[in-house]
Amino acid sequence: MPKSYSEQEKEYIKKRLKEEAAKCLAQYGVRHTTVDEIVQRVNIPKGTFYLFYKSKELLLFQVILEEHEMIEQKVYRAVNEMKQDGDIVEQLTRIVCDFYILASKSPILKMISTKEVEILARKLPPEVLNEHLEHDSSAVEKVFSVLPIRDGADKDTFSAAFRAIYLATLHEEEIGEKYFEDVLYLLIKGLVNQIF
Repeated sequence: MPKSYSEQEKEYIKKRLKEEAAKCLAQYGVRHTTVDEIVQRVNIPKGTFYLFYKSKELLLFQVILEEHEMIEQKVYRAVNEMKQDGDIVEQLTRIVCDFYILASKSPILKMISTKEVEILARKLPPEVLNEHLEHDSSAVEKVFSVLPIRDGADKDTFSAAFRAIYLATLHEEEIGEKYFEDVLYLLIKGLVNQIF
């Protein structure tokens, strides 16, 4: 019979699971992070883990999403603070470029290689991935709501295009570290120009 926890204990355990999962993710990656390692660090029985998460992948995905959302909120604040009388294309390009650079330097988001993402994605329920994609589209829509975008700009297409550029950040080494930020800037500026 599993132990029952108070709401306070549940909140604490969930917080600790996410903290230690983030550390493991940054240190070991998706493949080598184990439930055993996480529960040992949190000092709970393995069975307790499954009271909170159905799988290691769901916990790791939650950690990644929270990191992504924290950075996303910074972007939205920056977009809201843009000077409407300035060069909107240049301002938005800088904001989005800074977002991708910040994401590429995040210990959690940085270690996610294409293979790691594939491993995680194939073990997640399809509805979880679809919900994330819908969230990305609604985040782009939220940004669009405060910008003077051109008529007919399809938020879903732009959301997918921004996601494609993000995936390019996973290949900084192949692109070339020397050129990476300039290439990123050019890609984003081209896309931002299409928005207006």
